[in-house]
Amino acid sequence: MKLFTKPKSDEDKLIEGCIAGKRDMQRLLYELYSKKMMVICLRYAPTSFEAEDIMQEGFVKVFNNLQNFKKDCPLEFWIRRIMINTALKLLRQKQLLTVSHETEEAVSVAAEATNLSDYSLDELLGMIQGLAPRYRMVFNLYAIEGYNHKEIGEMLGISEGTSKSQFSRARAILQNMLARQDKPYKENVISR
Repeated sequence: MKLFTKPKSDEDKLIEGCIAGKRDMQRLLYELYSKKMMVICLRYAPTSFEAEDIMQEGFVKVFNNLQNFKKDCPLEFWIRRIMINTALKLLRQKQLLTVSHETEEAVSVAAEATNLSDYSLDELLGMIQGLAPRYRMVFNLYAIEGYNHKEIGEMLGISEGTSKSQFSRARAILQNMLARQDKPYKENVISR
């Protein structure tokens, strides 16, 4: 009796090739994911140079740990998580991720609505990069990556309430940046 075996997917072949140290497969993996990962790194880093450092360090970790990938999620998600953790680690080391627990004054937010489609990706990234590191991290993790405030608190070593407060502050700052651009927008696009 012949047992049915599932044929290997292209992703499985790519992973096996990378683990075996095949340079062409490693280059292919890098080419497949580097642009998406650079966008992620840019959201966390204060400069493009630091984003490049984060991405380089992240891909080193990817290649060094690929044999540990359990295939319980898509490879892209696993690589994305490594990039985020690498960004948080490097920013912590540079002490750019210090957290302020003091109460901050409320920010007045423009009442009109905002349409983010009026802005280029570079403009939006620039606004996000303009946030203080602690606000940028919480905003990215919550609004873009989809983590909840409890998870963010654990990742950053802050309370859930602090995460909520910093997200609210980041959102208000971004809304003010958008209002100053004097372009119409929808307020609920930035909220989640």
